[in-house]
Amino acid sequence: MRHLLIVLSMLFLPLASAHADVGFAYSAPGVRIGINLPAYPRLVRIPGYPVYYDPYVRENYFFYDGLYWVFYDDRWYASSWYNGPWRLVDIYDVPAFILRIPVRYYRRPPVYFRGWRRDASPRWGEHWGREWERRRGDWDHWNRRSVPAAAPLPSYQRHYRGRRYPANEERQHAIRSERYRYQPREPVTRRYDEKRRGRQDGERQDRHEEHRRDHR
Repeated sequence: MRHLLIVLSMLFLPLASAHADVGFAYSAPGVRIGINLPAYPRLVRIPGYPVYYDPYVRENYFFYDGLYWVFYDDRWYASSWYNGPWRLVDIYDVPAFILRIPVRYYRRPPVYFRGWRRDASPRWGEHWGREWERRRGDWDHWNRRSVPAAAPLPSYQRHYRGRRYPANEERQHAIRSERYRYQPREPVTRRYDEKRRGRQDGERQDRHEEHRRDHR
């Protein structure tokens, strides 16, 4: 009987492990979170903001300055493609216009949003504390009469869905470089593109050096 129990436990162990991974699978150097869009989102401009959101997606899903932004599990993530992989963004680096999005446009607001004005921005300083407020205290001070133009939507991505979706980040960057010429203005967006470009250049150089060694 004891041997039978041991065999059964060994048989069911892989099933338990697989189940634990569902919904949050890591994909270095990016990450896949519990959001899966089967097709290009139906993005709508938020009035008075250079930000888009999808009113049909039950997630806190936005597009700003050339990147898609998701507020998920109390963290901000960004991606250059509509279905990730996603990169975690430090709370001190989140662009001001993302922080300014009114509460009403969060399709899945966290519990602590309750009681806050729907036409106002979330109280990030209250939530993230004094140190964040000290460093980002001017995030909600802006001239509403001089809102910058919204970045063009990367509508070319609507042709990539299902098996055609480029899950590989190098492939994503190659397509984006060919099809999307927008120059971002936010420091965090520029760094995002520079890191991807630098990593791709480094990988290309490594392959070139390997090719040279193989032909000596």
